[in-house]
Amino acid sequence: MADDSAKGIENASLNSTQLENPQIEPIRLPSVEEIRGQDIWNNCAVRSVVSGVMGGGLGIFMGLFLGALDNPLMQEEMTGRQQFIYQAKQMGRRSWSSAKAFAVMGFIFSAAECVVEKARAKHDITNTVVAGCATGGAISAKGGPKAACAGCAGFAAFSVVIEKFLERHQ
Repeated sequence: MADDSAKGIENASLNSTQLENPQIEPIRLPSVEEIRGQDIWNNCAVRSVVSGVMGGGLGIFMGLFLGALDNPLMQEEMTGRQQFIYQAKQMGRRSWSSAKAFAVMGFIFSAAECVVEKARAKHDITNTVVAGCATGGAISAKGGPKAACAGCAGFAAFSVVIEKFLERHQ
């Protein structure tokens, strides 16, 4: 009995020393494929195109969802088939419109952020503010200078809020 309790105390002390001194794993250098992948992703053109495509995909789903919420004005006068056709057309129009808008937004934002980050050689929230301003200004430029300024300020503020929420820059 005394031997069992002594072994238990000895095991407990071994476990506590193992917890205090965790195993240190050696540093692993990236493989050639990993380095190539990083080099490809660090290219601003690649990053922008991928962001544009992903934005377009998001826009398709947003358009499908929002298009499904549209109700026909003359719902009582339409048959079930006519309502279905109307709904499908609305969803298609909304999807295409949203896909274009989100693709352009993703492309411009990603390109601006990447170019500013490469020029400044820093990865901080200033890049996000500049990219947001450029994106908002470019998207709302058709409305004139006031709209471009409002779009710049609004999208920059929105970008900062999202950055803070995601806390990408420590």
